[in-house]
Amino acid sequence: MALTDAAYQSEPGGPLDVERGRYDRIARTEGRRLVDSFELPIRSGRAWEVPAGHVCRIVTIEGPQVADLNLWNRHDPRERMWASRTRQLQAAHVSRYDRLWSTLPFLRPMATVTGDSLEDYGRDEEGGRVHDLLGTRCDPYVRTMLSGEEFDYHCHSNLTRAVSGPPWHLTEYDVHDVLNVFQCTGLNDRDQYFMKTCPARVGDYFELFAEIDLLFALSTCPGGDLSVPMFGPDAGDAEAVCHPLGVEVYEVPQQALAGWEPPPRGAWPASTATEATCSQPSSAARDCSVSSASPRTTAWTTSDSSRASQAPRDSAAEA
Repeated sequence: MALTDAAYQSEPGGPLDVERGRYDRIARTEGRRLVDSFELPIRSGRAWEVPAGHVCRIVTIEGPQVADLNLWNRHDPRERMWASRTRQLQAAHVSRYDRLWSTLPFLRPMATVTGDSLEDYGRDEEGGRVHDLLGTRCDPYVRTMLSGEEFDYHCHSNLTRAVSGPPWHLTEYDVHDVLNVFQCTGLNDRDQYFMKTCPARVGDYFELFAEIDLLFALSTCPGGDLSVPMFGPDAGDAEAVCHPLGVEVYEVPQQALAGWEPPPRGAWPASTATEATCSQPSSAARDCSVSSASPRTTAWTTSDSSRASQAPRDSAAEA
């Protein structure tokens, strides 16, 4: 094993060795039953449930569009997607058979990628790949810091609004690092993060199988297909390159789920230490997480997240 091989590996048949035949059966569309579908407008966010054993498909219905995805355990929001550990266990850009892993002390696959119409994109001539875990969501704090401009339809803001009301009652503190669906990114020769124009076309899709009961939240990035720079001298208005996305949730036939069961949470016994500081799930867990956070010292406040979610018309550069 070379030191440049993947640092995190398991034995054959271990937790990183996905049973591909099973997920191929789950990915087949025959016999699926559509249980939910909706269109997500430009520069907006929405949250919805995906029960364990169901599939959620995100579709580019009108043109290329980047989207920022958050995942939580539907019954305990302390368990949420862990982008950095997923980068280590899977890859910095995910595709079919990769899994999205949850935070400590839970550490289990929350979802598995079962469909990706861009899986053959690979690595382009500039080092770009799609479905990005290198970066994170755009936010009003960075925009204010870099440009001095105010804009309240960043992905961070959209995701916060999506989960803050009933029935979820989460807060800004629950929003976390994202999977950038359809986003093409990489590192340049100075080891700096770059974003390229989204390569998706009408009808492209990205599909996830829920390993446990999940709460999804998705934001249609205000940068649209990211063909317009976010910051710097060439930054401009990206509204013209924004498109809505379609979301579909399917119940998978029982025969396709043969042999599958939801994964247990991480086995390390020291995880019980967390119970001393925050013993209750759901709302009590949220109270615990908020009370331990440091006071906000930037200009954007939670009250901003309660503004109406209509699509903005802003001439400044979008992030």
